[in-house]
Amino acid sequence: MTWKQGISHPGVPAALGAALLFGAGTPLAKWLLEAMSPWLLAGFLYLGSGVGLTLYRRLFRAPTVRLPWNEMPWLAGSILAGGIIAPVLLMIGLTGMPASGASLLLNAESVFTALLAWYAFKENFDRRIALGMGAIVAGAVVLSWPGDARFAGLWPTLAILGACFAWGIDNNLTRKVSLTDATWIASMKGMVSGAVNLILAFSLGASIPRFPNLAGAMVVGFLAYGVSLTLFVVGLRHLGTARTGAYFSVAPFFGALLALLMGEPVTMPLLVAGALMAIGIWLHLTEHHEHEHAHEAQMHDHEHIHDEHHQHKHESPVASGTKHRHVHWHQPLMHKHPHFPDAHHRQHNH
Repeated sequence: MTWKQGISHPGVPAALGAALLFGAGTPLAKWLLEAMSPWLLAGFLYLGSGVGLTLYRRLFRAPTVRLPWNEMPWLAGSILAGGIIAPVLLMIGLTGMPASGASLLLNAESVFTALLAWYAFKENFDRRIALGMGAIVAGAVVLSWPGDARFAGLWPTLAILGACFAWGIDNNLTRKVSLTDATWIASMKGMVSGAVNLILAFSLGASIPRFPNLAGAMVVGFLAYGVSLTLFVVGLRHLGTARTGAYFSVAPFFGALLALLMGEPVTMPLLVAGALMAIGIWLHLTEHHEHEHAHEAQMHDHEHIHDEHHQHKHESPVASGTKHRHVHWHQPLMHKHPHFPDAHHRQHNH
């Protein structure tokens, strides 16, 4: 596969768009931290994403989502792990550790995400994907290395690593429901996580910030958490967890580029990190994974067009190439073509 074919794959721009929005939100969130505590800010960021996406869905009359009963535990688990447990562990770690050490440890999220995807959830990978993942993570480490990184004890370190592990679980569980409307998934995660984090923040003595700061946090949350998470779910749907997590790991680089536009100087770590991340992205974009594989029979519901994986009849004719959505049945199929570990190629023998 050429890099042009790779970048045209729908999951790639979605994952990179998620990274761009999340990364750009970081320097903006730093401004807001001057007016409110980290925990309170996290609550409003999550809530802003949930409220903003809920209003979006109402405005554009998005169809009602009925998550299948067998998928509800996956969504509940992702909210618990990524929206409640992870932020709590992160706040515990930050209270006992300098930010320099914490910024380095947070790079472990993408590593945990990939390892869980590959070994616990049996997502396929090869040497090229592993090398690309390593290059992107190395770039993130270089970018976040402050030169005087300090770690303050075992428990704060374990707390932040625990937060990264919880977010890795969150990413893998979210993939299980990634065929569901991405805006609905992101809005649900935002509303629940925002409410829980705000309750915890207020119980610890936080007070409501001034309106301009509150509104700013909600807007940043809508874009950097809500729209970003929506795009991340689309990436999960098309690329699988590990590859989406790898692309998302370039978020700090996008944040650093925004910081440059805000007046920060160009540094050697930024250039080195950019080169490493570019190598990693190129390795992923030029991946060619093709072999004969079998699709088992399954029934599910998602937006699709009639292609080699979707051959079924309708009571009313559907024009070729038209996207539509309904519950449909996949017959067993054996064929060979280039593919990613997307929703239709999650598990098969290699």
